[in-house]
Amino acid sequence: MRMVLYNIRYGTGADWHFHLPVPMSGYLRRTPNKLKQITEFFKSLDPDIIGLIEVDSGSYRSEKQNQAIQIAHALDFDHHYMSKYAKGSVAQAIPVLNQQGNAFLTRQITRPPRFHYFTEGLKRLVIELEFDRFVIFLVHLAITFRSRQYQLQTLYSLFQETEKPAIVAGDFNALWGDRELSLFMAATGLKNANTSGLPTFPAMAPIRQLDFILHDPRIRVNRFEVPRVRYSDHLPLVCDFELDD
Repeated sequence: MRMVLYNIRYGTGADWHFHLPVPMSGYLRRTPNKLKQITEFFKSLDPDIIGLIEVDSGSYRSEKQNQAIQIAHALDFDHHYMSKYAKGSVAQAIPVLNQQGNAFLTRQITRPPRFHYFTEGLKRLVIELEFDRFVIFLVHLAITFRSRQYQLQTLYSLFQETEKPAIVAGDFNALWGDRELSLFMAATGLKNANTSGLPTFPAMAPIRQLDFILHDPRIRVNRFEVPRVRYSDHLPLVCDFELDD
């Protein structure tokens, strides 16, 4: 089975003029052309499961279209999207921000997804997707170290509630790399599929490992790759795996 994890930065790209004429102004650009490139990239990988971080669900940037649904339709996949900001948060009242979230796309039959929210940080969403033999949690952790540690504690509690082999994947914003996750990994027994420590950010000249696919030891990783494509400021992760009997 092949899983792809990708922070697509809402399809706004990652070229050298992203921060022109003012810092972060690239977040305001329209996205259909870049999304087509990302979709074709996914088609070339022929995945079974896609974890999408930073998806636009219908702001003016994406011409009022949900990017997760657009990609899912092009691949003939099911889609499961949710806003990454909890109900009642300040972000839910701000245009464009309230259209930002994460999503699972899959060709596999799953049980209905469960959506959890951390109590710390601005980005709080956890999507739990259960398959017949395993479970995947998709996360986008907080920018600040302290909030991330609180979020990892909550994630550990969610992990403890499932008896099936689990994968925890997403943009962890771990500025210290896998060292920052060492206690969480020791407590859960999860292994890093990226055994070579390949950096995933920034895509133009990657130096940090911010994105992770962590897996139960009962899940065997047969192949792992970080393709050097520049459709976003993050690089995608491609993981081929199977479950031990």
